[in-house]
Amino acid sequence: MKLNVTPTRQEVLMDHADIIISKTDLTGRITYVNRTFMRIADFSEPEVLGIQHNIVRHPDMPRGAFKLLWDTLKQEHEFFGYVKNLTSKGDYYWVFANITPDRDSSGKIVGYFSVRRKPSAEAVKTMQGIYQEMLNVERSAGTANAASASVDFLQAKLKSLGTTYDKFILSL
Repeated sequence: MKLNVTPTRQEVLMDHADIIISKTDLTGRITYVNRTFMRIADFSEPEVLGIQHNIVRHPDMPRGAFKLLWDTLKQEHEFFGYVKNLTSKGDYYWVFANITPDRDSSGKIVGYFSVRRKPSAEAVKTMQGIYQEMLNVERSAGTANAASASVDFLQAKLKSLGTTYDKFILSL
């Protein structure tokens, strides 16, 4: 289900004590959200359980950011990133996300566990610029190649800075 709201320019600010937690199945359908998720994203639990987590995806987020996220998770690695999310009313909020595979007692991956915290203002400012560049690359590349083109752009940018994605993100 895609959220059918018009994005506003109203930011919902997280408190430093806020921790947003959610869990999904292997396809990204929400299986659990905590009260902080519901309060900040302005959704009730019944509105989101069983729904794709991208219900909170803000249109200012490049597709390449999520390609990188899913490619990392499919390699069974944890992912760190800065994400601009959308509330049910169209407002937005920024998070610093850590997403890890969720394993059952035998070690089999059964879904993903995400913990999000308030990001620093400096990190958000840096990522806004990078995401805008990625969105420009995506527009130029066309729909079919958008996500891959913006990931390639990001990787080339990081290489020119002499760093990797993880080192860069964790340094912000």
